[in-house]
Amino acid sequence: MQNNKRIVLAYSGGLDTSIILKWLQENYNAEIIAYTADIGQKINKKTIIKNAKSLGVKKVIIENLKDLFVKEYVYP
Repeated sequence: MQNNKRIVLAYSGGLDTSIILKWLQENYNAEIIAYTADIGQKINKKTIIKNAKSLGVKKVIIENLKDLFVKEYVYP
């Protein structure tokens, strides 16, 4: 039987979210999608992708939200 459960995790690539990612995989038997919102903070996209993939994640989304963040929250 195919597993259709998916969980999207706000993922920074750091220790905390990596531990949560592994815990979700083990306890929910679900496909985990790692999601990172790039709002202008210093992030290393290659490291985030590498860390997530090393934990068995097949789909990593890094979305550029810089312009939206500035328009909606910095200078509304």
